[in-house]
Amino acid sequence: MDAILKDLTDAQASAVTHIDGPLLILAGPGSGKTRVVTHRIANLLKHGVQPWQIAALTFTNKAADEMRSRVQKLAPQQDVWMGTFHRFCAQRLRRYAPMVGLSENYSIYDTSDSKQAMKRAIAAAGISTSHASPEQIASTISSAKNRLVTPEMMEGQALRHGDAIAAKVYPVYQKQLLTANAVDFDDLLLHIAILLRENPEVRAELDAKLKYIMVDEYQDTNLAQYAIVRALSIDHPNLSVTGDPDQSIYGWRGADLNNILDFEKDYPDVTTVRLEQNYRSTPNILRVADQLIRHNRRRKQKGLFTDNEEGEQVVLRFFEDGYKEADSIASEIANAMATEGMRPRDFAIFVRMNALTRSLEHALRNSAIPYQIVNGLAFYQRKEIKDLLAYLNLINNPSHDVALQRVINTPTRGIGATTITRLRDYADSNGIPLLEAARRADEIDTLAKRAKAMIWKFVQIYDRLVKKSTAPLEDLLRFLIEETHYEDYLEKTAVEQQDSNPMANVDELVTAAVEFDRQHPDDGSLEAFLEQVALVSDMDAFEDSTDRVTLMTLHAAKGLEFPRVYVIGVEDDLLPHARSKETEAQFEEERRLLFVGITRAMQWLQLSCCKRRTVRGDMRPVIPSPFLNELPMDELRRVESAVERDFFDEEDDLDQSYPDSWDLPDVTDDSPANDSANDSNTSDDSIASDDSDFVHDPGPSIDDEVCQLPDDDLRDAKQAQKRAAKSAKAKAAAAIKSELKTGAAMLTSGSTPLTAYREGAVVRHADYGEGLIISVTGRGPKRMAKVAFSDGEHSFRVAFAPLEVVG
Repeated sequence: MDAILKDLTDAQASAVTHIDGPLLILAGPGSGKTRVVTHRIANLLKHGVQPWQIAALTFTNKAADEMRSRVQKLAPQQDVWMGTFHRFCAQRLRRYAPMVGLSENYSIYDTSDSKQAMKRAIAAAGISTSHASPEQIASTISSAKNRLVTPEMMEGQALRHGDAIAAKVYPVYQKQLLTANAVDFDDLLLHIAILLRENPEVRAELDAKLKYIMVDEYQDTNLAQYAIVRALSIDHPNLSVTGDPDQSIYGWRGADLNNILDFEKDYPDVTTVRLEQNYRSTPNILRVADQLIRHNRRRKQKGLFTDNEEGEQVVLRFFEDGYKEADSIASEIANAMATEGMRPRDFAIFVRMNALTRSLEHALRNSAIPYQIVNGLAFYQRKEIKDLLAYLNLINNPSHDVALQRVINTPTRGIGATTITRLRDYADSNGIPLLEAARRADEIDTLAKRAKAMIWKFVQIYDRLVKKSTAPLEDLLRFLIEETHYEDYLEKTAVEQQDSNPMANVDELVTAAVEFDRQHPDDGSLEAFLEQVALVSDMDAFEDSTDRVTLMTLHAAKGLEFPRVYVIGVEDDLLPHARSKETEAQFEEERRLLFVGITRAMQWLQLSCCKRRTVRGDMRPVIPSPFLNELPMDELRRVESAVERDFFDEEDDLDQSYPDSWDLPDVTDDSPANDSANDSNTSDDSIASDDSDFVHDPGPSIDDEVCQLPDDDLRDAKQAQKRAAKSAKAKAAAAIKSELKTGAAMLTSGSTPLTAYREGAVVRHADYGEGLIISVTGRGPKRMAKVAFSDGEHSFRVAFAPLEVVG
């Protein structure tokens, strides 16, 4: 127990020593939550809880691996289950697969597999994609699954046009998945959630076995995940959740902030522990983050503090364009490495969108600075890797139609698209998988004799591979490469496509197989390996030990920390994103995203924005993010330049108030000392008045030389300098406004004035078709229009949007 409780704060020890009953750990950024969770697991084991009675659910494999490593140090040889929600559900679904219409060897479709299956389902349903793209239909179906909406339930709902189209495709898509003995990522959660809901005996069996469930990053759970942990904590309500509402940034993929906000309502006898001491960042960084996030209403109040040294002020810097921004950052990193002994791994650059990394990559390469872009899926999306994995998937699951379509003519065997189409038509008409149709090729009259021979040749290769399926994974993979002559095929295509060395990637996959065999000497299987590969995430490729500068999106940055952090593109329509302004919930999530980025910094932080930025090949004028007005300007070190003065205007500051239409319930200070606040909502008026307190413009600084004058002269000099600065600022503001208006006029279609975008006007968009403007806000280049299209409503800044007024 001494090792388990050593060096814990009172709050941490309170959470660690809690055993029975529900527990809510509100963990601020950098507050040591992983330490608390792992020490609590060790404490449960010390008190006689059996390892198989504990399950720790995370959102990344990397987080699970870190937890496992720490627990092993505290409690060696204790095999506690730790992993992601999807892995947890995938393993349980193996056991209960027949209850949902699957076999135990079911396949997990990755994103590209799901996309192919979706296109096939859309065609089978006879749906035109002129008004709803396959991506939009897939997104709607994914959202439905995360909300536990089945095809039958969706069909009976009153739906908008775009949702109604998806409702017709949904049952066809699900039927095809079951026929292929496959699931997509969302199905892993959906099947288990429904299984638990509709089978009380299964629910009770799992609840009795898993008596202590611990969920990390609970603020990121969706309704399906909520339903799963809720169902498994009825008989033994020892559910412990750790999270922070201020770091909930995945609402766009179904995460429900209410899950953590309402946890104390779901479990009235809950013990709540607040971890408020930050061990990561300097007070300067923490104050900026805290001031920003206080503007959100839907949160749980925390008093963040740190005992770290004060550190340097947060830098707020402005650049002429994105190229100068990138060059400056690369130059600063190179200088810090040369003069301060910093290493490339000490630096991270965060972006709102991956597209912003291009100029950064160019600048870093020019400065000979090594870097990594965090994208764990990139390796598994390479053609040669997907080819071999498709073979393995088909070996494991003969019903995997998507895999068969990929490999039946890879390497080339003379089986063309027409032959595959006829094979698929036969399979569909007979309700059988493609592989079974291939075995019956002689019965298909539409196939040519040569095509039948080539198909049969493929079937024979497949059967030889299946006989090797129980061998160690390394042996199977090497046999596969040899039997299909895949290396010869790669050498030929590499020359044709001028690919440097695709075989190196194949070798890396073989290495992964060797490692898998080593880690699973007794229980390794092809099925388990494919499951591991299917559930890889972006963050699994992040190597914190690699000595490189890290480039990543703000969404990928959560859970990480770096000595020096740059957050670029803190600009309106980027951060917050243009599509986030329709509701207060979306807008607050964007603010949380910036909060997450800021709190990744340990010692030094720079926020930056540009006067112009290249978007889709066009250099466009941009304006700073409204979030900058919410930062404590007196806490920042603003880099003085003419560019910065252009941005700010005392008479026309960055006005970004909450629209009157935003009407969401407020979550105010719910600390034990302020329980009465829980029963009352903060009014819009109080929020508006609070906003004014956060708009700071300290103006130009007084030169040191002026400060040496006598008192009277000093006063006169200061006044004169202020008048001059105000005049210069007014001129600069007029110039930038003129430039923005000119740019807006150039970017709108033809010579259409901005006033033409009025309520009731009919407009045309290249992607969404014709729509009706239902509301307009703002003036000049800030003019926003909400447009109703057939697939739903979208908001645009009309000065820069490809909208044509047609009526």
